[in-house]
Order: sequence, then C-alpha cells, then structure tokens
Amino acid sequence: MEHTVITIARSYGSGGRTLGLLLAKELGIDCYDRELLRMASEQSGINEVMFGVVDEKLKGTPLFRISKNVYKGEVLPPDSDDYTSDDNLFNYQAKCIKELARAESCVIIGRCADFILRDEPHVIKLFFYAPKEDCIERTMAQNGGTRKDIIKMIEKRDKYRSAYYKYHTGREWNDARNYDFCLNTASTSYEKLVEIVKEYIEIRMK
Repeated sequence: MEHTVITIARSYGSGGRTLGLLLAKELGIDCYDRELLRMASEQSGINEVMFGVVDEKLKGTPLFRISKNVYKGEVLPPDSDDYTSDDNLFNYQAKCIKELARAESCVIIGRCADFILRDEPHVIKLFFYAPKEDCIERTMAQNGGTRKDIIKMIEKRDKYRSAYYKYHTGREWNDARNYDFCLNTASTSYEKLVEIVKEYIEIRMK
C-alpha cells in the first residue's frame, strides 16, 4: 500500500475505535490512539498523567463550550508560563500526529487528527456514526449497565467530543464536509465494514 494515513472520528457507540483497530490490522499498519499521549509525554518531558487529564474525558467545566483556541501548529518552549497548559498539551499531541503521518502509513483515532492533517495529501479522513438506538445496543453489549445510564453516557460523550473538536478546530465535529467518507455502521458486521472502508481507500488511492 502506498503511504496512506487514515484518520477516524466517531460518535460514541458507533464502533469506530474497534473498526479502526481492525482496519489497521487488515492493512498491516499501526493504529494510534492513547499511544499518542505517551509519545507526546516523551517529546515534551511533561508527565503523561497530565496528558490523560486533558484527554477526551468529561470535565465539569464550560471551557470548550464558551471559547475557541483553534490549533495553529505551534508548541510553546519549556520556559513558557503556559508550557503545561491544556492548549500546549494538545499542541504536542498534534506535533506527534504530524510526525507520524509523514513517517509511516497508519490509522489515527480521534484527537482532531483530520483537522491537524488537513493539508497533507496522503490522508483519508473518515467519520463513523450510527443511529442512537444502535449505539445504545452496542454500548450495552460491550459495557453492560442500564439503558438509562448508557443513554446518559452516550449523550455526554458526544457532547464533549463535539465541544472539544469545536474548541481546537473552530468547526462542527459532525459536519460531513470535514471528512472524505462518512459511514453509518448500524446493523453491519465489523468484517463487512472493514471491507467497505478498504474498497473506498483503494478507489481513493487510484
């Protein structure tokens, strides 16, 4: 396969992360998700725990809902007062994403990778979603819990992902115009979904 980087954004419960892992395995390339936190920590010298705190976890803060700090590509020097700020931690993750994308074919899950790599010619940007009921059933099957709790969790996760994306990119997370290919994963096996995505990638690469 030619040098190709696949970014995956996904609604919670759509199976997007699992699909990304399976796709990477099928293509014989690496898949990066939380590994990026370790890589950013090693590059910056900032404790990995701090990256985890500002990762896609739910916070009791309105920060991402009321402001924007669109990513511009810079990282701050260690002597900066804002070196360990949430924004600079994101910038270091973005730096790692860019370096990976230029060095190897890979799958990158989440972390606004589609926006960070928007000017790279060899990137294919995917978005996976599913109707609410399908997301509920898949999440209950994987995690257990009551239907009420699962619905609440899905809504909170998607709300945060949307706000996180808007804060760092200035764009709407679920806008199809941000991506090359959007796929409804409802009522379809992972094996079939992988085949569909592979076919699309092959068409794009030609």
